[in-house]
Amino acid sequence: MNVALVTGAAQGFGLALTAGLTGRGWTVVVDSRDAGRLRAAAAALPRADLVVAVPGDVTDPAHRAELAAAAGRAGGLDLLVHNASELGPSPLPTLAEHPLDALRAVFETNLFAPVALTQLALPLLRAAAAPTVVTISSDAAVEAYPGWGGYGSSKAALDRVAAVLGAEQTAAVEGTAAVPARVYAFDPGDMRTAMHQRAFPGEDISDRPEPETVAPALLRLLDERPPGGRYRAADLAAPAGTAW
Repeated sequence: MNVALVTGAAQGFGLALTAGLTGRGWTVVVDSRDAGRLRAAAAALPRADLVVAVPGDVTDPAHRAELAAAAGRAGGLDLLVHNASELGPSPLPTLAEHPLDALRAVFETNLFAPVALTQLALPLLRAAAAPTVVTISSDAAVEAYPGWGGYGSSKAALDRVAAVLGAEQTAAVEGTAAVPARVYAFDPGDMRTAMHQRAFPGEDISDRPEPETVAPALLRLLDERPPGGRYRAADLAAPAGTAW
């Protein structure tokens, strides 16, 4: 049985991806800082029996250890998805006015926590037949939008982490029969989520796609397993008539 760990899965893209994976028979370990929302969301999924809810803050070392332990108890780990993200203040401040404490919090969630959780998860991933790590990116990582300096720079740094981690995993097994972990930075694009609404307070974002319509693009990436790298959901749209 395949096992995934998806952070920030009480709502939005993390929840949509969890639904997609459990629909395929995967066991999925999920977390969120909001314990009540996490448990309610997990219980409402059609395959709630395949969801292991571990409430907590991904920036907490003890919680990260709990996540790795839960994956181990579930049978190992095939897929690690770093979805939990911190936007920062809303409305989005310019860099000239960005509170440094808030900027540190953005980097703690979006960069340092994924690195730390990956370090814990790698021993489990190395035992998998097709080990995979996915970091959720953003177009703000590659485009310079006013107000997005904090969040965007944290995601740009995470993109670099994904690229280097992939190169390191390939180098680590060179000359052996071991399968290196594929590492992907996945940019879902704009979505109709609570975090995106916080980025545009008071604006109508109903024209953005629902996360449930974007998750199939990541499932396609996992199915096709191209070389590690940065991929956009817009480039992985399902062919007409395809159902995941």
